[in-house]
Amino acid sequence: MASPASPLSFTPPDFTTQHWHLAKPAARGRRGMVASQSRAAAEAGLAVLEAGGNAADAAAATALALAALEPWNSGLGGIGFAVIHRAGSPTAEVLDFGPVAPAASDPADYPLTGRMKQDLFAWPEVEGDRNIHGPLSFVIPSAVAGYGTLAERFGSGMAWADLVAPAIALARRGLPQDWFTTLKIANSAKVLRLYPESARIYLPDGLPPVAPYQGKPGFFRLGRLPETLERLGAAGWRDFYEGEVAASIAADVAAMGGRLSLDDLRGCRAVVRPALSIPWRGRYTLQGAGGLTAAPTLARVVAAMEATTPGAAPDATWFAALASAMRRAYAERLEGLGAGTVAHEATPPQSTPPEPAETCTTHLTVVDAAGNMVAMTTTLLSSMGSRVVLPGSGVLMNNGMMWFDPQPGSANAIRPGARPLCNMCPVTVSDGAGPVVGPVVGPMLAAGASGGRRILASVYQSLAFALDFGMAVEEVAHHPRIDVSGPDGATADRRLPPAVLAALEAQGGLQIVEHAVLPVNFACPNLILREGDGHAGISDAMSPWSAALALT
Repeated sequence: MASPASPLSFTPPDFTTQHWHLAKPAARGRRGMVASQSRAAAEAGLAVLEAGGNAADAAAATALALAALEPWNSGLGGIGFAVIHRAGSPTAEVLDFGPVAPAASDPADYPLTGRMKQDLFAWPEVEGDRNIHGPLSFVIPSAVAGYGTLAERFGSGMAWADLVAPAIALARRGLPQDWFTTLKIANSAKVLRLYPESARIYLPDGLPPVAPYQGKPGFFRLGRLPETLERLGAAGWRDFYEGEVAASIAADVAAMGGRLSLDDLRGCRAVVRPALSIPWRGRYTLQGAGGLTAAPTLARVVAAMEATTPGAAPDATWFAALASAMRRAYAERLEGLGAGTVAHEATPPQSTPPEPAETCTTHLTVVDAAGNMVAMTTTLLSSMGSRVVLPGSGVLMNNGMMWFDPQPGSANAIRPGARPLCNMCPVTVSDGAGPVVGPVVGPMLAAGASGGRRILASVYQSLAFALDFGMAVEEVAHHPRIDVSGPDGATADRRLPPAVLAALEAQGGLQIVEHAVLPVNFACPNLILREGDGHAGISDAMSPWSAALALT
C-alpha cells in the first residue's frame, strides 16, 4: 500500500468557547419597564410598578433584591451611583453613594512587599493582599443609604417595607444553585475559603455548590441575610447605620481587626446633586453622574467623536475614530483625574489607579408609566468584593480599598475619608426633537453597564448605536463592539467585519477576542428607549440571568 508523500498539514485554529448564536429578547410596554442583570430582580421591580410605585421605588426594590441574587456583583455591603431623570424635565439629578475610606484608614496597615501586583492591576503588592480581600479592604458600605435615599427623595411615598418585601422573599428562598452560580463561586473560591462564614455559605464540604445533573437546581441561603433584610424592612433603612444591624456590622468588623467603625456607619449619607450635562451632536443631551465617575471621560469621547459623521452603520472609519478618541480620553483620564476627599470634586488634578481586571458590578434601568427614568450602577468592586461575609448580618462586604494606591505619598494614596476614582457610568438622554422621538422634553433613553474600565466603551457604543445609527434596542444589544480601557490598545469582537479589524490593527495594540460568558472581554450593558407612546428595553445579550420586563 502506497504511503502519502507528506502528512496532512494542520494548524490548530484559535479556540472558541461558544459555538452558537445567542439572542436576548427585548421588552416593550406602556406602563413601565425594568432591565436588570437578574430576571428575578427585574420581576421584583416590576411588582412594585404594578403596585403603584414609580421608577425610583422600583429601582430601589430591584437593587435590594439583587443582594439575594447576585452576591458576586452587588449587595448591602456595596456602593454606587444613580441618575434620576424626572418626566418633563430636560435635566437629571445624581444620587452619589460612592466609595469613601473609613475615618481610621491608615497606610501603615498596608505594608508593601517590594513587588508589583500584576494579576489584577499594576499596584505595588501589599503583604497578604490586605487591600484586596479581608477586613482591611472595606470602604464604608453606602448602598443601603443610596437605596433608602432614592426611595425617600424620589419615590412615590410607597412604604419602605413594601420595597424590601421582594428581597426578603428571595433571600428566604435562597440563591439559585445552577451552573452560573457554580462558575461565579468557583472563580472566588481560593479566597472565600479564608473566611469562615464565607466558606460555610459558599463552599459546603470545601467545594462550590454544584447544580444537579438533571432536573431543577435547588437553592441555598446566604447566612443571616434574610434576617437582616427583615430587620431593615421593619426598622427602616437607617438601622443599617444606626441600629441593631449597624451594631452587628461594627462588632464583626472590630473582631476581625478592620478599620470600619460605628461612627463611619452613623455618618454615612447619600448625596443628591445636579447631573453633568453632555451635549450630543446638538440634538441630544446626556445626563451623567459626573464627579469621580466615568462621566467626565465620556464627555471627552463624545466631544472628540463630533468630528466623525456617522454613516448608515458603524464601519471601519467610525470604529477607528472611536478607538483613537477613547485612547486619547483614557490617557487624559489616567493623567488628570484621581482621588478626592469626601467633597465632590469634578476633576481633581491627581493621578488615578489602574482598574482591576476582575471587577464585577451590576446595572439596572427603570422607567415608569409617567416616563420617569432611573439608571443605577452599584458594585462590590471585585467579584464577591472582599470575600468576607459578616456572620452577624450576612452582609458580603466590598473591597473598595483596592481602588487606592497603597504606596504612601502617592496622589491616590490611602487616607482617612478619601474617595477614589471609579468607572461607573449610569446615563440618561433628553431630547427636544430628533429622529428617535417626537418633540417631548424629558428623558427618552436610560442606560449603563457593569464591567469596570470596560463600562465606558460599552455605554458610548450603546448610545451611538441608538442615537446616531437609529438602531432598535435588539440591534444595539447584539451588535459586536470594541473595548478601549486605556491609552495603549484596543480589544475587538472577532465577529466584526475584516475591514473594521484591519483599521483597528493599523493603530497597533489590537487584541481580537470572543464575546463570551467567560472569559469576560466586554462590559454588560442594558438600556431602555422611548419608542412611540411606550418604551423598549433590553439587557446584555451575553448575561445568562439578565432580562428586561415590561408592563404592557
